[in-house]
Amino acid sequence: MNLYWFRTDLRITDNTALHYATQNGQTVALFIITAKQWLRHDDAACKIDFWLRQLQQLRQQLDALNIPLLIRYCDVWEEIPHLILECCKNYAIDRVYCNQEYAINELKRDQDTQQLLQQHQIEFLNHHDRLIFPVGSIKNKSTEYYKVFSAFKQVCYERLYHQEHYFQTYPYPQKQTYINIKSDVTPNSIVGFGTVSPQIQQQWQVGEEQAWLRLDQFIDERINQYQSNRDYPAIDGTSQISTYLNAGLLSIRQCLQAARINTDGMLPSHNIGVNTWLDELLWREFYTHILYGFPHVSRNQPFKAELKNIQWRDATEDLHAWQHGLTGFPIIDAAMRQLLATGWMHNRLRMIVAMFFSKNLLMDWRLGEQWFMQHLIDGDLAANNGGWQWCASTGTDSVPYFRIFNPITQSQKFDPEGQFIRIWLPELAHLDNKAIHEPYKYLKHNEILDYPQPIVDLKQSRSRAIAAFQAIKV
Repeated sequence: MNLYWFRTDLRITDNTALHYATQNGQTVALFIITAKQWLRHDDAACKIDFWLRQLQQLRQQLDALNIPLLIRYCDVWEEIPHLILECCKNYAIDRVYCNQEYAINELKRDQDTQQLLQQHQIEFLNHHDRLIFPVGSIKNKSTEYYKVFSAFKQVCYERLYHQEHYFQTYPYPQKQTYINIKSDVTPNSIVGFGTVSPQIQQQWQVGEEQAWLRLDQFIDERINQYQSNRDYPAIDGTSQISTYLNAGLLSIRQCLQAARINTDGMLPSHNIGVNTWLDELLWREFYTHILYGFPHVSRNQPFKAELKNIQWRDATEDLHAWQHGLTGFPIIDAAMRQLLATGWMHNRLRMIVAMFFSKNLLMDWRLGEQWFMQHLIDGDLAANNGGWQWCASTGTDSVPYFRIFNPITQSQKFDPEGQFIRIWLPELAHLDNKAIHEPYKYLKHNEILDYPQPIVDLKQSRSRAIAAFQAIKV
């Protein structure tokens, strides 16, 4: 008997380890609820709610295949090896299958599980699935992990162009003979995680079919214009599949196959929109390889060790203002309110608010990284950490530390008519297209706004940030 262990791969279709488990014998599935561990990792309530809702769908799919779904509970991952061993003994399991995960705690959890199971003559088979390229397979001529995305991307492009197998998917499992094991009830909520609004649940519906629908609509309707539209938050120009990709309702191979529909069958292609989206998928890939190759970034350490002594400001009031969209900079506040209301934020806005936080407010990027993880439904350690360190100039970015986005010019460029701002800041909706980006500069005589004054001077704060970095560089 085989045991398949679900983690962040909550799908049946094109699931590598599940495919091999069901091909090699009767299979029982397992999902482990680890509430305290999830809280340690700052997983958002909306993200856990999404997982739980998907588990309910997953159970129905598995039941139709005669694959029982076991739900087990433990506080932290240190308890998992013995929990799995107990399941193996109870159900006469010979082999445990799962798909690889790459952060420090996940790796240790799996190594400990494998060692314990081997002591009891139980195989532990951990498959490559979440990425296009296995970790450790993309290195430079010195056999070191790439530290710059452009060089990493070039190697990825070459391999994708020449090797067809990266696009192959696994078939849907066949129905197995009945096993006299009953599936467990999937929980609706977990203690320690707050309730999630019906609006968020409606916006992020679960199910593999819902994930395919989003992907198909993007490929059919928006990918050709992706390069020109993706930076404008008021335009529905992005794929918005990160939630489904990170929870594993979609595989990366399915994304590659879908992208090829709008090409000559090759990736990269002559379609600039497709290539630009492929670049975004490869950024996700790159940050996961960084997470594995440079594990200190999993320990709240800057990628660039020489920058660990930056003197960040301790400013509680500024932190609160940023977190709740009360900074006095409309594009920043609109983005942060979008995050709180929907569990998601447009990618261009993630860069703008992160750079404002780490440069203009000169606050520790780790506080911003944590806030994002606590609220993002698509929160992913590698991508979130990589993005925040890129913006804070402590990461893999090759651009100098004095590159600092101006939130007002970013707003004017990417939300020129203030459409996005008006959605999330209704108190500014009456302003014209010029004033809405910096209301107090164009405030009319005797006009009163129900909106905060800017909490920082952009010019002065830019100089302060540059000075803080120069002090380390000396």
